[in-house]
Amino acid sequence: MAVPSVTPASMALFQRIPERLFGPLASQNRHGYWALLCHLHRRRFGPDAPLPPSYGFLQRDVIQEIEDHLKYADEWQPESGDQPDTPLNIRAIGIFNRLVDAGWFRLERYGIEKTVNMAPAVGQLLTQLINFAETGPVFVSGKIRAIDAAVAQVHKGEASGDLLREAAEQCRNLLVYIRNTSTNVRDLMAAIGAEPTTAQYVRSFFTSYVQEVFIGDYQELRTREHPLSKRQQILDAVTDIDTQPEQRSRLLDWYVNRLSSGDDKKGQAAFQRDLQRLYELDRIEEYLERLDEEIRVANRRALAFLEYKLRAIRPIDNLLRQTMDRLLANPEIDVAPVFPPDTLMGGARLAQPRKEVPRLAPTPLRQVIISDRTRAIGNLVRRAQERRSITPMKLRAYAEKVLQDTTAAGSDTLPCGSIEDLRAFQALTSVAMATNSRIPRLEMEGRASAPGMELRYTSDEAAEHPYLSGKPFTLSWRKRQTKNRETK
Repeated sequence: MAVPSVTPASMALFQRIPERLFGPLASQNRHGYWALLCHLHRRRFGPDAPLPPSYGFLQRDVIQEIEDHLKYADEWQPESGDQPDTPLNIRAIGIFNRLVDAGWFRLERYGIEKTVNMAPAVGQLLTQLINFAETGPVFVSGKIRAIDAAVAQVHKGEASGDLLREAAEQCRNLLVYIRNTSTNVRDLMAAIGAEPTTAQYVRSFFTSYVQEVFIGDYQELRTREHPLSKRQQILDAVTDIDTQPEQRSRLLDWYVNRLSSGDDKKGQAAFQRDLQRLYELDRIEEYLERLDEEIRVANRRALAFLEYKLRAIRPIDNLLRQTMDRLLANPEIDVAPVFPPDTLMGGARLAQPRKEVPRLAPTPLRQVIISDRTRAIGNLVRRAQERRSITPMKLRAYAEKVLQDTTAAGSDTLPCGSIEDLRAFQALTSVAMATNSRIPRLEMEGRASAPGMELRYTSDEAAEHPYLSGKPFTLSWRKRQTKNRETK
């Protein structure tokens, strides 16, 4: 659920960057333009470049930089209006003018000189594209440590909603990356399978596999020392932030006043969304199991392919069989010996017949004979567990028995004459506590546990009870359920 105040990406992209910005990257020489932009980003406009002058770079310096790059760049294909024998400096000026027209550069005047700058939004986009192109394997340990540290600071009260929001964003990005890695493994194996030779297939398989392309610490994910083992600690801290009134009110104040400009509904929606993203960390085990299965399939496929290739490149057996059949059929034929005797084809060099090694018969399984007393005790335990267990259907049957002749019943009048009734009363007490907690997640869980029932506190003070103490409440059907019963 997105915050309503944020402009959709379909409308905001070309409000921030020029509309023709991607023109050079969609042209015939798109690889050349991209290499040139990466070169200028590294030398002039990127974060690793030297600090530029406050007024920008002189136009002649940028054109000279483009000309120096073209000297060693791959040959560009001639576009419309270009001549193959165009001088290098004229080609550099033409490329510079096209980048200016597309919006990559911005021309300004500094005295009598023309200077070149790159708009901040365009520079940020170029940096993001280069980072995307150069992205290596992600290390899950670093991501989990960052999320753990951020949530711990928020839980201790040392940080506000800005750090919680950053931790939720990192958690979502990490889960999306791991979820998409299984698809990337299938794409990787499809690309490797298109290699023309077995040598290239083996080289690509061992140099482009999961640990070196997608997840750098994949082999250590299931170890005890890996930070991923602390995810339950992170989830417990998030639960405390969600349920403790002091923490919740402090963070909601930041979301409402700082993020949503005083809009209470937008602030609560954004806060609940970030908490849900952090709760999703509990599903990382499911994503990892799916990734393990994809990797096992990829390994089996690679081994089957290599075995097939090794068998397919050995036609020497067929050639030897054909040669021996021909010699046996025509013993008088005068041909030169293919293999000299006693050197390559001696009897001692032939393979020995395979020997079958008999396997020992498996030992019979031991049969455990359960005594009548043990079986009776087990039956009693199962019957006791069945009587103590409570399900939504059992809770509904209890409510129908209680509300058979009335529309509402107080907690002090609920029957507790059996183990089943006492467990149902205990469950209704817990559901009443959840549905009256004013915490959305707990209210939803409580309503799901008691379908069709309405539980409301009648007092804020605990009342005495023969078995369980707690706040008194009333049990009734929801209005829709009451109408249905009246219709019947």
